[in-house]
Amino acid sequence: MTGPLQGLRVIEMVGLGPAPFCAMMLSDMGAEVIRIDQKRKSSAAVFPMLDTRFDVLARGRRSIALDLKNPAGAAALHRLVAGADALIEGYRPGVMERLGLGPDACLKDNPRLVYGRMTGWGQAGPLAQAAGHDINYIALSGALHAIGCPDEPPPPPLNLVGDFGGGAMMLAFGVVCALLEARTSGKGQVVDAAMTDGAALLTAMVYGFKAYGAWSTRRGCNLLDGGAHFYGSYACADGKFVAIGAIEPQFYGKLLELCAIDDPAFQSQMDSGRWADLKLSLAALFKTRTRDEWCQLLEGTEACFAPVLDFDEAPKHPHNLARQAFIDVDGVTQPAPAPRFSRTPAEVARPPAAAGEHTEEVLADWGFQQDEIRAMNSAGVF
Repeated sequence: MTGPLQGLRVIEMVGLGPAPFCAMMLSDMGAEVIRIDQKRKSSAAVFPMLDTRFDVLARGRRSIALDLKNPAGAAALHRLVAGADALIEGYRPGVMERLGLGPDACLKDNPRLVYGRMTGWGQAGPLAQAAGHDINYIALSGALHAIGCPDEPPPPPLNLVGDFGGGAMMLAFGVVCALLEARTSGKGQVVDAAMTDGAALLTAMVYGFKAYGAWSTRRGCNLLDGGAHFYGSYACADGKFVAIGAIEPQFYGKLLELCAIDDPAFQSQMDSGRWADLKLSLAALFKTRTRDEWCQLLEGTEACFAPVLDFDEAPKHPHNLARQAFIDVDGVTQPAPAPRFSRTPAEVARPPAAAGEHTEEVLADWGFQQDEIRAMNSAGVF
């Protein structure tokens, strides 16, 4: 591994969604991340790609499978914790404690350990023990209400805002911050990453706009939520779509120039009372040409334009190809590690591993003797 986190050892308690995404980010950046799979897990009915090469979030890591309800399995994990820099888990509050693997126990094993915890609602609070998913967490933060058309229910923005943006990335940031602090203090700590908190933080600018009086709680009538005619998506003659983001006056002027728009009504760019009518005019205009024809006219200009690409098209776009924004891992096209580093490039170390694929190998690498490994196998630990 050559990434900027090379030399760090991280234990990942395998779960679903945001915690694996966080672990993937750390692994892409060069950390040695060991997945601790439960010996018996059954999520394949809902997520059939698990334990296959299509489980992209599992890329880059080795996996061991332990029976943590077996005292020998729990003891083995405690030994791994003693040699780790960080541990990340995404279970409901109290699960790790019931396994005897909560922060107090693990920090006793390793006082320098950074213990990263990922939940939807947080470790404490009235909803801490409630079930939920991304859409529930972003609903509570205010983020979901701001997305969509004014007279329709807010649509789910995939699971990008809660699971990955407000959750996984915040946990990765928190873990790295705590690791940096531990270098000077010599002390570990707990990182409590809640998707409700993270999703709320992502809306910081909007809350500022609202406090200033420049944002309405009514969806679809604001600057960045599709209300403005110069910031949104439009259908083309072929049923495909383009995206316009011409906010600044000079970019807006270039859009009008290139589209040969000379209607005086368009000169009042920031008159929100005119936005609805101007959106109808632009919608009619964009339907007069295909997406490719609009790309020939506007792509790469100062008009702030881009084609709306699907998951088949995006990896093939010339810009993404030039930047190698997508890679192939074991025959599966997927996003490349990001961001880029000039001296310590990130990389994907290996394809996704099946649960327990590297159990004996990892245990040996982390200091277990062969007779210990054989005894653990005989005892049904793995």
